[in-house]
Amino acid sequence: MFESIGFLFPNDLHVHWTLMIVMYPYITGLVAGAFIVSSMYHVFGKEEFKPIGRYSLLVSLAFLVVATLPLLLHLGHPERSFNIVITPNFSSAMAGFGFLYAFYLLILLLEVWLVFRPDIIECARASTGFRRAMYKFLALGVYDISPQTLKRDRRVVTILAAVGIPAACTLHGYVGFLFGAIKANPWWSTPLMPVIFLFSAVVSGIAALIIFYQISMKVRGEQIDQRCISGLSRILWYFLIVTVTLELLEIITLGYERAEEWEVISQILTHQLSFSFISVQMIGGALIPMILLGIAVLMDKHLLPPLRNTLAFVAGSLLMMQVLAMRWNVVIGGQIFSKSLRGFRDYSAEFLGKEGILVAIIIFAIPCLLVYVFNRILPSFQTKELD
Repeated sequence: MFESIGFLFPNDLHVHWTLMIVMYPYITGLVAGAFIVSSMYHVFGKEEFKPIGRYSLLVSLAFLVVATLPLLLHLGHPERSFNIVITPNFSSAMAGFGFLYAFYLLILLLEVWLVFRPDIIECARASTGFRRAMYKFLALGVYDISPQTLKRDRRVVTILAAVGIPAACTLHGYVGFLFGAIKANPWWSTPLMPVIFLFSAVVSGIAALIIFYQISMKVRGEQIDQRCISGLSRILWYFLIVTVTLELLEIITLGYERAEEWEVISQILTHQLSFSFISVQMIGGALIPMILLGIAVLMDKHLLPPLRNTLAFVAGSLLMMQVLAMRWNVVIGGQIFSKSLRGFRDYSAEFLGKEGILVAIIIFAIPCLLVYVFNRILPSFQTKELD
């Protein structure tokens, strides 16, 4: 699992932040991206996102519920996570995630409840037995759906969504800040790190929505809204251009300055991380999707719906792979060179084990299953609630 080359300090022999720490920013990024798409409809009134406005909230909630799981699996004693609440330290960057997570979870839960409240009440009145009890519980004893109440709910949803945008950005920008604030690591300690993490998070979230939405429509046997796919492809293309530009600017700046750390960084980019960085992240995960989305956006009026859907789906799949590769290159890449800047270690993730590839697949599958369950309970593709 580990091999070393060159001079390594004793505390550099092992990679301590492994696959679970790669999955942690990846999952939280999907949360932020999906929520921003929802806010584009609820706050900015982008009608092209109306078919997916409610669904994106459920996707965001599903991934947010699982966002802490990689961290808990990484801890030797997961029960220690409660120390953030029992003995809070507001100056701790690590503890900051707990506070941001709790605040954002509260906003998202309130928004989901208000958006779906009319449907919950209708289901509570129409159901019997266990389903009736479940929907009564979800209604929280509030059955008023008069026009005045719905109008008030709509205003509150707009406020929550508006507050949720900076909350979502802060939640994931914090992850980039956590790495960027580690001054001893030249691969992490750059001012662009929080911004890159944030924009790549939006990219992965929008890409996931394109994939989930198309799969959901196929399973339900319903027609895919082409205006929605065109809108998602357009904003995904814009965010991708900005994200790739920032990633390249970071590398170009380091290469232009040619400080002593560039010798080791250039080595890991062209040798140890050559496949995951050059082939997967930059070519297969950035260049090809940029071309595909460029075709979908610039030739939108001339494309047949099946071709537009295929271009968006393939680009979205490649971009989800690209963002995962980016997380891998940052988290693992920052640990495979020694603090002496004269040695390297090779790391490959194990398949089994509490931080292995199989566990990572299961972690990603859980929110996908939750999206299906949430969609069975709440009618996310009906749009009569607050309109």
